Amino acid sequence: MAFRKIATCLILAAAAHAAQFPVTYKKHAGVLTVDESGVAYAGPKAQNWSWKFQDIQRLTLAPDRITVLTYEDNRYLLGADRSYEFTGHLPAPELYSLLNGRLDQRFVAAVAETSWPVQFSVPAKHLLRITGSAGTLSFGADAIVWSTPSKDDSRTWRYQDIATISSSGPFDFTITTLEKTFHFQLKQPLAEPQYNELWMQIEKKNGRIQ
Repeated sequence: MAFRKIATCLILAAAAHAAQFPVTYKKHAGVLTVDESGVAYAGPKAQNWSWKFQDIQRLTLAPDRITVLTYEDNRYLLGADRSYEFTGHLPAPELYSLLNGRLDQRFVAAVAETSWPVQFSVPAKHLLRITGSAGTLSFGADAIVWSTPSKDDSRTWRYQDIATISSSGPFDFTITTLEKTFHFQLKQPLAEPQYNELWMQIEKKNGRIQ
């Protein structure tokens, strides 16, 4: 099949300005391209789409999929915005590097990106609606990383992705983002000076204080 010949492996352009790789969309094989201007999909028949970054309401990157939420109305879902999910074995680290500087808070990194320097880490439990997931919260000078073996639950938040953080005590930590609110039960206390410094760094990074 032509798609397999075109995309049997990841193609990275010079200086990591573009990535092209095989994906599946609704059981159809195709090729997804991510470059400096946006995202494009080439599939069978009429399944050929492209979106500039400004036309993407939210882009979610996970190890096995990319989901593009657009501003298009889905007439079959009473006007809900249309979403496209592309699955496959994705080059998540390369894609994270490519998207990191090109998308703002609309970029949801559902991966634990290891390139950010870590200042300190705390074992924690992410409290979900019914159950929870265990993992590690790592704090750096520019990002917070939640790493867990639970599928689809890891995250990397750049400070500019965080609307606010809050805490009701040394074993409680909450991160609010454009995506949703994440509430953690810490297994080790987060000292008040650490929390205050973290809050200060996030506020400065977002230009809310000097």
